[in-house]
Amino acid sequence: MANAKPFCLLGFFCLLLQLFSIFHIGNGELEMNYYKESCPKAEEIIRQQVETLYYKHGNTAVSWLRNLFHDCVVKSCDASLLLETARGVESEQKSKRSFGMRNFKYVKIIKDALEKECPSTVSCADIVALSARDGIVMLKGPKIEMIKTGRRDSRGSYLGDVEILIPNHNDSLSSVISTFNSIGIDVEATVALLGAHSVGRVHCVNLVHRLYPTIDPTLDPSYALYLKKRCPSPTPDPNAVLYSRNDRETPMVVDNMYYKNIMAHKGLLVIDDELATDPRTAPFVAKMAADNGYFHEQFSRGVRLLSETNPLTGDQGEIRKDCRYVN
Repeated sequence: MANAKPFCLLGFFCLLLQLFSIFHIGNGELEMNYYKESCPKAEEIIRQQVETLYYKHGNTAVSWLRNLFHDCVVKSCDASLLLETARGVESEQKSKRSFGMRNFKYVKIIKDALEKECPSTVSCADIVALSARDGIVMLKGPKIEMIKTGRRDSRGSYLGDVEILIPNHNDSLSSVISTFNSIGIDVEATVALLGAHSVGRVHCVNLVHRLYPTIDPTLDPSYALYLKKRCPSPTPDPNAVLYSRNDRETPMVVDNMYYKNIMAHKGLLVIDDELATDPRTAPFVAKMAADNGYFHEQFSRGVRLLSETNPLTGDQGEIRKDCRYVN
């Protein structure tokens, strides 16, 4: 009887270890170098493909960055964005919030290279995260360390949630701050992430309300005249590729020029003007406009936070063989 208690305690701890093991397997966490044993060349393959695609189609790098935002803000960083309409799935790409998004077809090139090296191993969700990281480098932005991997892919899409969760072009700053805050991103990192507009463009259909019938008084007058040349009609054809870039000076560089522009009232969207004048964000805007290094530091932090939004891990979801379709 004297030894019964120690044996009971030993059995109890063994049971705890078994339960922990089961829980850990089913609900793993992201980690650095997740593929170091299962597919050691995975990250290098993605980097090489991103670089090759950039030199063939420069705008792909911008697409990888936008993919990360659109995928992670909607429920989870789980590559639901990449699913096409098929097999009972309604693609998120059909949403009006996905207007202007492109280059999804090139994701297949990256995935095919990975499948050749390590079949059914690297998730499409990790391709989204790592291609964004490497695309930022191609756009002369910061080299972001510490991007964790181990995400798994969703078995469905969230089309019905896209227009609720992805900010609209004319949403207020408060709404955008709230959206980012809901996924754990603070105001400083939100301001930095909006700096991705440095390499973005806005289609005329989304900015003519600031030009017609009268010019928005918050716009710099000379800049407004330039925008009217880019968008000469108050009712532009939505199928025509009519747009203006956020940054005319360094349009394919992730840098702090965006903040300099919005401080001079040369932002394309209403939120750009609000960002530069709202007391919650104006100090960060001014600091980023003055210090590109500080902007890159906060932008890197924001991307890391964004890329870790509610990922599927462990035995959740699946590893798609083709990013366009569930298995």
